[in-house]
Amino acid sequence: MVVLKTSRELGIMKEACRISAGALQTVGKAVEPGVTTFELDKLAEDYIRSQGGEPNFKNYHGYPATACISINNEVIHGIPSKKRKICAGDIVSVDLGARFDGYNGDNAATFACGDVSEQAKRLMDVTENALYEGIKAACVGNRIGDIGGAIQKFVESAGFSVVRQYVGHGIGTDLHEAPEVPNFGTAGRGIRLLPGMTLAIEPMVNAGHYDVKVLPDGWTVKTKDGSLSAHFEHTVVITPDGPKIMTLV
Repeated sequence: MVVLKTSRELGIMKEACRISAGALQTVGKAVEPGVTTFELDKLAEDYIRSQGGEPNFKNYHGYPATACISINNEVIHGIPSKKRKICAGDIVSVDLGARFDGYNGDNAATFACGDVSEQAKRLMDVTENALYEGIKAACVGNRIGDIGGAIQKFVESAGFSVVRQYVGHGIGTDLHEAPEVPNFGTAGRGIRLLPGMTLAIEPMVNAGHYDVKVLPDGWTVKTKDGSLSAHFEHTVVITPDGPKIMTLV
């Protein structure tokens, strides 16, 4: 069931989203050669708690950390580790969120560690811009398919592919609510967008084929062909005046 949020609920949720955005920005600034993914995860948790929130990924369906940190050909759900050091030239996708007073925020971005390849730069740029193409389509009266269709068209016109197995989602008192928000689809299809809907829109884009595989840890998702992957996400509210991004510092 899709839950439409009241202005009071949106006010609380905006604070959860502000904390989420601040944590993501903090982690992004710390991405540099030699830092471990565990250290980045600790930065995220410390920031979220310092702002009065709590990490909403931690222990979610058994996930063991505050952030998902995925490197290069890892798409999503990379588990932070004291043994995993970031290297110059890596691209590092960070996905995290915060809960505040019962409401959730969720956001993600891919960061470059030093100088990265031209393909990596272009992949990151296309993925981030695809997110904004999807957000632009998130208008009252449009349908879920308009969001996914806009993202897919933009990504594929650039020669990349959109991951099919994982999608965006509604968000509120639950981290994952209805509706699902695919990053592919047909404009004019799916449920209609209404004021008060809150969506986590999150294109995951591969430089090669869209097929992925889950590693034996049960969490980490990698591209099946070993190609690079990037991930960007914002939590957005649908309003009569157009979509509003909530995950801003």
